[in-house]
This record gives sequence, structure tokens and C-alpha cells, in this order.
Amino acid sequence: MIETIENAPDGVLGFRAVGEVTASDYESVLDPAIDRTLQSQEKVNLVIVLGDRFERYSLGAMWQDTMLSGKPHRVWGRCALVTGHSVIAEIIHSLAFLFPGDLRFFPLDQEDAALAWAAGGDDAGP
Repeated sequence: MIETIENAPDGVLGFRAVGEVTASDYESVLDPAIDRTLQSQEKVNLVIVLGDRFERYSLGAMWQDTMLSGKPHRVWGRCALVTGHSVIAEIIHSLAFLFPGDLRFFPLDQEDAALAWAAGGDDAGP
């Protein structure tokens, strides 16, 4: 499932993956949030946390994830992936050139830094 990070700064969508993430999670949580954001601002700044409670993406969720990259390039701002799952981070990092926004990776203990960076804060980031 995908949970909303309630303390995300203004202008940032924050989500935490818990257990298995499915296509319906994208359809019911992530996609509507992105669409609502685009009604009030030009760019989507996004933080996704794949922490200790994350287990896996279903095949349908992986497909939905690729569909996000199908949104117009102009809508993506800063996107941060916060994870301790090195294999997932390596896979996404190797495909980062396909993603139109500014993508950065943060370790789990730097979730607050990822949220601040996505909001337009410190450009240093990891």
C-alpha cells in the first residue's frame, strides 16, 4: 500500500510504501494526488520512501510506475527516493536518465533532508 507522508512541506507530495504496492495503490492514491497537484502548481515535487516495512512492487504497480514517466516532462520537478534497499536504488539509479525530473537518492535516515530538498531547499543533497 501507499501511505501519505502527512508532514511533507508545502508543494511536496510525500508517500511511504508499506508491504506490497499494487496498481490499485497508484490508481487510488498516487495518481489522484499528482493530478490534484497539477491543478494548483506547475510542477510535481515528489518524495517516495521505501523503508523497512516495504516488501515489494506487484507487476501491475511496476507498470503504473512506468506510466508516471509518460506524463509531460514539464510537470516533473524534484523527486527524491528515500531507501535502504540498495538493489532497488541501484536499479532506479541505472534508469534515472529516463526520468525527466531532477531525481536524487537519500538513505533512510535522511528522510527530512529529502523532503527539504524536494521543497526546493539545500541543493547539496547526497
